[in-house]
Amino acid sequence: MRLTNIFIALLFLLSLAANARSWGSSPSTGRDTYVRDACSVTRYQDLCIHSLAAFSQTAKRSPTKWARAAVSVTISEAKNVTQYLKKLKKYKLIRSSRNRIAIADCIECFEDTLDNLHRSLGVLRNLDAANFDSQMGDVITWTSAALTDEDTCLDGFADQIEYSKQIRVLQNKVSRASYITSNALALVNKLASTGLDSITN
Repeated sequence: MRLTNIFIALLFLLSLAANARSWGSSPSTGRDTYVRDACSVTRYQDLCIHSLAAFSQTAKRSPTKWARAAVSVTISEAKNVTQYLKKLKKYKLIRSSRNRIAIADCIECFEDTLDNLHRSLGVLRNLDAANFDSQMGDVITWTSAALTDEDTCLDGFADQIEYSKQIRVLQNKVSRASYITSNALALVNKLASTGLDSITN
């Protein structure tokens, strides 16, 4: 009798576990599918999925919405890097004169990056069929320029034997921003190649 009760209890627990898995997995699977499909064209797919997963339910399969989301996230990332750069400069946390000059140049690069990204987002929010090709040409140019500026920022710290902790942190932040920008550019290119039909989706 006791063995029978134990067996029934085990069956009940296994049933609960199976239900719990099904309850938790089905909604997230749908969201994962949207973001994974969108990020499949990007170079840094894991980072793309992580940074854009929150937009899955609203963007779904819309190239326009994914491009807007990617540029918006890139703006936030670039702002964070800019704030960190200005903090380093303001509190004079970098001793090397060469690195202080590099940081000043880097701030200019990221200010240009933000200008280009804001221009891109403004156009992506106002796409129209009559000007789609020229609009997307501008967005691709500006997003590419943003990526170039970020890479230029890192060039200022190249070929140095020793780095301070702050410089290493900065390099990681800039690299992450450039990867996210690269992903945004890929999604912008996808929108451009999808064409006019994507505006209504």
